[in-house]
Amino acid sequence: MGGKPKAKSKSKSKPKAKAPAAPAPAAAAAAAAPAAEEVKTEVEKGPETSVRDLFPDGHFPVGQRLEYEQPLNLWRRESEEQRQREKVQEDQYENLREAAEAHRIVRQWAKSWIKPGMKMIDIADTIETSLRKVVAADGTKRGIAFPTGLSLNNVAAHYTPNAGDTRVLKESDVLKVDIGLHVNGYIIDSAFTMAFDPMYDPLLETVREATNAGVKAAGIDVRLCDVGDAIYEVMTSGEVTIGKRTHPIVPIRNLMGHSLGLYTIHAGKSVPCIKGSGDQTKMEEGDVFAIETFGSTGHGLVHDDNEVSHFMKAPTMPSSGIRGGPKANELYSFVNRNYSTLAFARRWLDQAGITRYAIALKGLCDCGAINPYPPLVDADGSFTAQFEHTLALKPSGKEVFSRGEDY
Repeated sequence: MGGKPKAKSKSKSKPKAKAPAAPAPAAAAAAAAPAAEEVKTEVEKGPETSVRDLFPDGHFPVGQRLEYEQPLNLWRRESEEQRQREKVQEDQYENLREAAEAHRIVRQWAKSWIKPGMKMIDIADTIETSLRKVVAADGTKRGIAFPTGLSLNNVAAHYTPNAGDTRVLKESDVLKVDIGLHVNGYIIDSAFTMAFDPMYDPLLETVREATNAGVKAAGIDVRLCDVGDAIYEVMTSGEVTIGKRTHPIVPIRNLMGHSLGLYTIHAGKSVPCIKGSGDQTKMEEGDVFAIETFGSTGHGLVHDDNEVSHFMKAPTMPSSGIRGGPKANELYSFVNRNYSTLAFARRWLDQAGITRYAIALKGLCDCGAINPYPPLVDADGSFTAQFEHTLALKPSGKEVFSRGEDY
């Protein structure tokens, strides 16, 4: 899920009344009609076997193993003591590996059929249908960790289609695909960017390498500001020519990577992507991080805009209690029972058969029981890209669970 804005007051924010972006022109919408059938056909060909059935012994593919960079930690790779301590945490790692394998299977398949002309809502529903099958979704025990992000162009994060969204993916779009899965509350948060015009390739390559630089720099006792310095150096070395204008690629400074906790997408530590952030906080043994970077041709600063599609229950009940009457209490109970503290989409409420919930949802947001997460947007006309990996700082080295052949 998109990085946490640096200065964002979530508990007080409210869903915006501003209308969503204008629907695609009628001609484009009409052209998308066969795309819906095409998506349906692809679903039938898509992965349906759960990773539990693929790996019945409960041992899943190990992620990319990396040694720590800093000299003081090189002894860890040879230490029998460290390896023994690592075995104690093996159940946690297997949960992460299981979610990561499901992530790889679905995302690599999705890349094979996502193409211009498709409706965004069809793309989202198709991906999520397969995610639930492959991870063997089971209430809050295992499933999707947050709505599938499909942010376009200057929208960097937190957009997924709401019901009735008629937007269509275009040849000129830059699409961020942000997918989250969890097994027993252990979250894999990993994202990639797709573009259909090779003009954007330098933007995607720069951001991907900036994320890899963050992965490489991460380690036990490494200061968060030092990881940010490494990301910044790579990010600002890139440029992209769009049309006749060459743009420097800048990091989005108020979107950051983050530590992950049990059923918690932002667990307290933020990984900057700028130089000289000043954050002296150190990464620690046992930490799990989503290392993500966002590059932009715009201002490198995002703000809330457009219609809200992402929501998440607050970690604690507001002191004022639930507002909005019986309907709000019913909705809150449903959210708590089905999503716990993980993010959910309005579209999921529709799919569950919940109707006429808008006033109840607004009341829950107004009292702070549920937090809305509006789309995060850079300057009009700009383009943004995102890449993200989940890793753990294990006693003997790093394991990048979400690494695959694709990125």
